[in-house]
Amino acid sequence: MAGGGGSSGGVSPLGPAPPMWYHRDLSRAAAEELLARAGRDGSFLVRDSESVNGAYALCVLFQKHVHTYRILPDDEGFLAVQTSQGVQPKRFKTLPELISLYLNPSQGLVTTLLFPVEREEMAVSDDRDYSDGEDEKPPLPPRSASTSTSPGPETPTESPAANGLSTISHDYLKGSYALDLEAVKQGASSLPHLNKTLVSSCKRLNGEVDKVLCGLEILSKVFDQQSAFMVSKMIQQSVNQGGDQELENLVTKLAILKDLLSSIEKKALKALQDMSLSSPCSPPPFSMRHSKAIPVQAFEVKLDVYLAELTKIGKSQKYTLSVDVEGGRLVVMKKVKDNQEDWTTFTHDKIRQLIKSQRVQNKLGIVFEKEKDKSQRKDFVFASAKKREAFCQLLQLMKNKHSNQDEPDMISIFIGTWNMGSVPAPKSVASWMLCRGLGKTLDEMAVTIPHDLYVFGSQENSVCDREWVESLRVALKEQTELDYKPIAIQTLWNIKLAVLVKPEHENRISHVGMSSVKTGIANTLGNKGAVGVSFMFNGTSFGFVNCHLTSGNEKIGRRNQNYLDILRLLSLGDKQLSSFDISLRFTHLFWLGDLNYRLDMDIQEILNYINRKEFEPLLKVDQLNLEREKNKVFLRFAEEEISFPPTYRYERGSRDTYVWQKQKATGMRTNVPSWCDRILWKSYPETHMVCNSYGCTDDIVTSDHSPVFATFEVGVTSQFVSKKGLPKSSEQAYIEFECIEAIVKTASRTKFFIEFYSTCLEEFKKSYENDTQNSDNINFLRVGWSNKQLTTLKPLLSEIEYLQDQHLLLTVKSVDGYESYGECVLALKSMIGSTAQQFHTYLSHRGEETGNIRGSMRVRVPSERMGTRERLYEWISVDKDETGGPRGRPSVVSRMGHEPSVVRKQLGELGKVSEEAERSSKEETAARPKQDGPDGGDSISKNSFNNPAYYILEGVPNQSAAAISPELLPSPTSSNPPAAKVNPPSAGVRTKPPAAPSGPLHLRRAAAGPPARTITEEGSSEDDGGSCVAGAQGGGAGSTLNRPPPDFPPPPLPKGALEMVTEAPFNKPRPLYPDLAEVRIPPAAPGGPLALGEGFRRGGGMALDDQSCSVLQMAKTLSESEFGGQPPPRAPSAPPPLRGQPMGAGLDACRTFPPRNPITESIAEDMPEEALWGSSSSSLSVGESSVGEWLQRLGLEKYEQGLLHNGWDDLEFLSDITEEDLEEAGVLDPAHKQILLESLRQQQK
Repeated sequence: MAGGGGSSGGVSPLGPAPPMWYHRDLSRAAAEELLARAGRDGSFLVRDSESVNGAYALCVLFQKHVHTYRILPDDEGFLAVQTSQGVQPKRFKTLPELISLYLNPSQGLVTTLLFPVEREEMAVSDDRDYSDGEDEKPPLPPRSASTSTSPGPETPTESPAANGLSTISHDYLKGSYALDLEAVKQGASSLPHLNKTLVSSCKRLNGEVDKVLCGLEILSKVFDQQSAFMVSKMIQQSVNQGGDQELENLVTKLAILKDLLSSIEKKALKALQDMSLSSPCSPPPFSMRHSKAIPVQAFEVKLDVYLAELTKIGKSQKYTLSVDVEGGRLVVMKKVKDNQEDWTTFTHDKIRQLIKSQRVQNKLGIVFEKEKDKSQRKDFVFASAKKREAFCQLLQLMKNKHSNQDEPDMISIFIGTWNMGSVPAPKSVASWMLCRGLGKTLDEMAVTIPHDLYVFGSQENSVCDREWVESLRVALKEQTELDYKPIAIQTLWNIKLAVLVKPEHENRISHVGMSSVKTGIANTLGNKGAVGVSFMFNGTSFGFVNCHLTSGNEKIGRRNQNYLDILRLLSLGDKQLSSFDISLRFTHLFWLGDLNYRLDMDIQEILNYINRKEFEPLLKVDQLNLEREKNKVFLRFAEEEISFPPTYRYERGSRDTYVWQKQKATGMRTNVPSWCDRILWKSYPETHMVCNSYGCTDDIVTSDHSPVFATFEVGVTSQFVSKKGLPKSSEQAYIEFECIEAIVKTASRTKFFIEFYSTCLEEFKKSYENDTQNSDNINFLRVGWSNKQLTTLKPLLSEIEYLQDQHLLLTVKSVDGYESYGECVLALKSMIGSTAQQFHTYLSHRGEETGNIRGSMRVRVPSERMGTRERLYEWISVDKDETGGPRGRPSVVSRMGHEPSVVRKQLGELGKVSEEAERSSKEETAARPKQDGPDGGDSISKNSFNNPAYYILEGVPNQSAAAISPELLPSPTSSNPPAAKVNPPSAGVRTKPPAAPSGPLHLRRAAAGPPARTITEEGSSEDDGGSCVAGAQGGGAGSTLNRPPPDFPPPPLPKGALEMVTEAPFNKPRPLYPDLAEVRIPPAAPGGPLALGEGFRRGGGMALDDQSCSVLQMAKTLSESEFGGQPPPRAPSAPPPLRGQPMGAGLDACRTFPPRNPITESIAEDMPEEALWGSSSSSLSVGESSVGEWLQRLGLEKYEQGLLHNGWDDLEFLSDITEEDLEEAGVLDPAHKQILLESLRQQQK
């Protein structure tokens, strides 16, 4: 039976009461799980169809497979099971009647319906959710109507009787109407009583019109003298006259107001044009004239001299870097002898590149253009990482301000969330808007830079919409002197979401959409739920969701369900993408609000940790982090590291005390301090996203929640206009697929097809049915499409500059029900080229991971359309540094949202010039075979890509480091320091993962980056071994690991890459709940098919919480089947691969077309001759290879951070250190200073 469409109508198809086998909006995956649990042939249930509104899906279990039949209504409202063409369907008025027929044998179904699977009724007590225990009853919705223009039943409407007009009309019709009728019978020519009624009804309107006319009187006098006389006359008349003429005057005033409003803009434009012609120079626009000028900012830095030979010059020199944003200049000033100063000025176009040190968080390399095609790099050490970030932000702002581009490449976004506790905000909320307070905050030099977008989410906000937005506008104007424009305000009861934009960007906003979802009692009350706003900023789509979820320590499951309901029901974004939930409809989606997840720990322990400011143990028991680890909510979302105290539940009026007990009628209620208020995000792969701050205020005390803030640097695309027009057939770009294979979690055995959606396509496209299909496990199905089954896609435009910003959305749908079994997104950027490239990512549906998909594709771009340019966010890259970091301690990996392709290319072009770096690059090139094929070339073993153990370690299907089982790694050639050994839990035993030393569990990041591809040998500078660059922009202070994109995993590593695995920055245990995308059903080996079913039966039928089979057990079994015998032992020094940790050789850069000309670096110009041509041997022969090891030998390792912080990160540079330098680095103990200096002197001898 095939799928079709239909709509509901007529009598209720469910009969008088919904039968127990009807499961309403149950998901397809959940239905399969219920039937699998029932386990008997003939078990059945009915649910709503996911593909057709008003239709149903009949799901039947037979021989361990689930068969789905669509039940469609016809035009008359009758129901019928969809049949093959030519077969007459049997029609029924109600669903119970239809099901009763198929309870009989031989009715055409695969089996008779025998055992109904009844729905699980929710306990009544679960529906009672009374706003955090503050009120006994849920709050009533606000009286004022929402200013949201969102269509649908959620928009509150004002009652017709709200202002008493209905009563006035009724009074006239009941009484005065008869008096007017009598007067007309006696010959009267007017209706005095109706006139009186109309005057009373319009009293408010009359007053409002008078206010508007008074407000426009001055404008009319300036620009429209003809209307000014009439306006002034009418205002005077409204004061002096009344009575019978009042209604007539109102009509006249409305006519004058209409004429004035329709003509004043044209007349004002003409007047201003006349003024501009008569005056020598026109005044600047209002927004420019009144915007706050950014003052020149000065940064005290030290020059970091890192080559051994330069120690002869003397100790590091102090510089001042002055940034003039308005003037577009950077002044580098050096202090020389006798208080003299030597300075050099660089204009914005002479600053070629900023390179952030990944290991030393306050170090920055700046590449200056000296002459044509010649550049010079200088490395500076800032006072703190926060200062470095502020400097980078100011330089980016300067570049943007003086760019010759018409449209921005990057914008900054402020996002705030605050549960106001049903109390109006205080007079000043400046600390919220300026990101001042606790946690990761902005430097004082950067807080005053206005953001392009401000998004304010609030819960329990009793202020009316208009007043709330106006208060936000006024507050922003006080801080920025800019008049921000509100583009959307959406409200559901007391949950509000307001978005304001800089005046200059107002015309760049389009396609604004708004929606809301109720999740309160029985999903009908709006005291809990979500509001959403979406729009396009030029060519980039944005979505924002503000939610207030169910409260209560124990109601985790209810909160999870709230999230899934919102994800499914919130109607935002492009309507063509209705097959995809909102997490895949937007380039960037931000989710904020009072999520209400709590801490699972004893109250006294929580308070003790908070008092000691030790948040990591608390984050490990944070319910949201734990649920995300299990993939139950916020699949592949990212959250910045939390470094601020729990924001709930404070004593009002203070931030010193948490109030965690409240006496209720039902007993004492406990609300432990928790991070209820959160901000998360999810971005498409290979897009730019950096979180610059995440914290909470400490001075806004009106509520029991503290306001939370976050700021983001986000890459955007412009509405691309082709300079060459539409492509001719010879210049057409093509998206071609060689093959696609998907593994979906399902017990069905139907056929599938793929739908392709993209803004670069004129309409969505479909593939043919899959031509291969097999399964070795009842709960998973592998389907494949060859080249013949896949259609070639033709983009609307063929320019590479356009295509590298585009994404392709895929959904795998069944032929029988047209329902989606999984969706994903692919970036075209990494696929551009003449040879096919591999892709591999996870599939998800309704917020649940449902499998994975991989394949081979290419985007062919004609040579005439290959021109491109550097984006502003590509101007800053991240340097791994030459020394590889001190041994024995984790290297710091920055968090980024930008693709490594550009970075690695820049590193190849801009890497420091030294023999050691060149030698390292050559050795690495020699160790790695050339890769002409897709992505990664040959895999490490002949079928490692299909070995489930390859993917199971860390729950990251797309990550090479996480993909290779430690048992499969041969001993690395280089010697590694001993690492803390982490014993992963066995596949069949549930254990609590041990504490991760490097960071809390919530650092499950969904970054945006491409799969690995080779470009040239110059991009292979990988001195840091285990801590390779994960993206292009990077984190500053407190910046931590940004997990590489799940959407674009690197392919299996080439054999040579294994030798590059040296040090693992983070020893993180594998999660208990791995990602489904890690499950691989291997193809049949040459020796014959694998009998995997037996392996699963051997596993004992153990299952994890919400998966129909144990993924860990499956991987273990498959691994044993395919890789027989004892695997080679892992070297003792090789730590297990880690989640989110890229492997050096595995992340070869992908192409950026066309390749940019390499920047020739010549720091040699500023070096003395002897430094360049002297002996290559070190002037300081210290036995240790890092500052850390040297300090460890002396027992003074506590000073390592201070020395690195001040730029003393190279042993060869330490020979020049003085007592003053040691004191600046925090070595204040005279004895310790003496030990350090004496050690250095002895080593020099």
